[in-house]
Amino acid sequence: MNEVLRIRDHLLHELETGVRTGEALIRRIRPEDWDYRPQGNMRSLPELVRHFALVPRSDLAIMQEAGAEEVGGIEGSLNEESDPERLAAALRESFDRYKAYILSLDPDDLMNRATKAFYAEPGQEHTQIQWQIETLTHLFHHRSQLYNYLKQLGHELHFSMLYM
Repeated sequence: MNEVLRIRDHLLHELETGVRTGEALIRRIRPEDWDYRPQGNMRSLPELVRHFALVPRSDLAIMQEAGAEEVGGIEGSLNEESDPERLAAALRESFDRYKAYILSLDPDDLMNRATKAFYAEPGQEHTQIQWQIETLTHLFHHRSQLYNYLKQLGHELHFSMLYM
């Protein structure tokens, strides 16, 4: 197999791990947890979970050069959702869309096709593989935040569940 495709698949596997374990964390949210905000300058639990569920989908839109309005529409699409099962399903659906796009790219496009985010300065383009790495780190950042929020809320969690 082409080495580029092996790297792509390794990155997708890691992203899927983040999604699968993220779904499990989301499903642990109790109704009494929904008012939680660790500090005034941080996202509330609902804001965090809604954003987390849409990371692959919004990052996909950004890497496909969607504008601020379109990305904002995606980001706001779960604003009223508070059902953990629906939020977990949204994360999975978001990942499935992202994965389908990444798998559609040939090795040359993956390594060389560069796109620019609507918020980036001129000359700040990223190749599709760079965007894939960015999405992976973005998702894991927010999964970690969710894990910490739930720990602070008294949930019995162990770090090993982030890798199962």
